[in-house]
Amino acid sequence: MKKIKVFVVDDSAVVRQVLTELFSKDEHFEFLGSASDPIFALEKMNSQWPEVIVLDIEMPRMDGITFLKKIMRERPTPIVICSTLTEEGSETALLALSLGAVEVITKPKVGLKDFLNESSLLLIDAVLAASQINMSKVTFQENEPGIRNKNTSDLSQLKATEKIVAIGTSTGGTLALEEILTKLPREKTPGIVIVQHMPEKFTEAFAKRLNGLCDIDVREGKHGDRVTPGLALIAPGNKHMQLKRSGAQYHIDVSDGPLVNRHRPSVDVLFRSVAKNAGKNARGIILTGMGDDGASGLLEMREAGATTFAQNEESCVVFGMPKEAIRRGAAETILPLREFHKVITGYT
Repeated sequence: MKKIKVFVVDDSAVVRQVLTELFSKDEHFEFLGSASDPIFALEKMNSQWPEVIVLDIEMPRMDGITFLKKIMRERPTPIVICSTLTEEGSETALLALSLGAVEVITKPKVGLKDFLNESSLLLIDAVLAASQINMSKVTFQENEPGIRNKNTSDLSQLKATEKIVAIGTSTGGTLALEEILTKLPREKTPGIVIVQHMPEKFTEAFAKRLNGLCDIDVREGKHGDRVTPGLALIAPGNKHMQLKRSGAQYHIDVSDGPLVNRHRPSVDVLFRSVAKNAGKNARGIILTGMGDDGASGLLEMREAGATTFAQNEESCVVFGMPKEAIRRGAAETILPLREFHKVITGYT
């Protein structure tokens, strides 16, 4: 009996372990190996190409959608998607199928090992079926009717497991941030990126002070830091901070650059990067401050599908930045300061 060559690409060590045991023990398969991200996978698969690939969506360095497109363009191979993002009827599932995936299986967010063990027959059947497909007869396209995202070069407009909250503030912002961040529980708080207009060296001390007061971790952002749940990163004084995406993970880029809206760091610089790289997976909040920094960036976030908020006049020390964001239509919702922790904890 000819065995089916299978390769698994998933950043979860648990998934790789369980699927290694599953495919290694079953007589129908020759298990070629596994990799934690698509870059490693390509290196390993080049020596012996699989007949079926089992693929996750959210991974470091390259996401599964980008990898799926690359495979279908360069070396069409049956791919079974196994991901927490592919609930039945979800945009991600529809997109994966339109790009050439032959089957989609949804992993739960908890109880993963038990699920994989219990669903072994489902996975085996999916891979067996995939191995019978003649890829020369499979038609696929990058944009499918009904999928709102027409730019499929990244996942910024698709649902993601990790969410981002971006906050911009200036005059009065130190107290406003303290009031918000000290109310956040670690286990229900998504990753937060913050620009507070503040001179160089002051931001590190400010972050350390908040870190001592908060349940979540708060620190001054360093170039390359990953944005993770339960962590707030504050842009260092005299440096711009941007959100970047590597595969399905978010990181920050800290750099020099010209003043933007007379500021470095600039809220607009942060918000625009969040709009580009997180899209609808983000929430934008503009708080008390003088001037208009952040108004344009918040509007870009809203246009990219993010949910946006501005602090109301009554609770602002200076109603400059929120006022301008509201005037430009950048803020969907206007709230008093005391309500913003709910906006953040309700977004995990």
